[in-house]
Amino acid sequence: MTDIHAELVSGRFTANPPASREEIARVQNELTFPLPKSYVNFLMAANGGEGFIGNAYVILWKVDELIHKNISYNVAEFAPGTFLFGSNGGGEAFGFDTRSEAGSIVSIPFITMEEKDAIPLALDFEAFLSRMLSR
Repeated sequence: MTDIHAELVSGRFTANPPASREEIARVQNELTFPLPKSYVNFLMAANGGEGFIGNAYVILWKVDELIHKNISYNVAEFAPGTFLFGSNGGGEAFGFDTRSEAGSIVSIPFITMEEKDAIPLALDFEAFLSRMLSR
């Protein structure tokens, strides 16, 4: 078991039950880009969740919430090329840079929700979890 997976099951992060392949496929069919493999693997182990990973508070949305939340936050209008998947529970959203083939991860402030304010965090979802663990 990796440090990340040990942390996720330690009780400080409450993971939801796994998403089904059908749930993931339904969302994927509505998107114009592929969900990153490392993220899909996470969803098949835990359909989002909430709590601490290391010292970082993280809310990871359920797969069936993704499209609705991105529409609600007007992400396509204000930060085209970004697809949100969660937040820090405060003013910072986490999302994929959909122009990156690997699905690199960025943080972006909810208050401005502008692409120019996106800060690169990790090259993929597994690296994102590792970064949260080391915060």
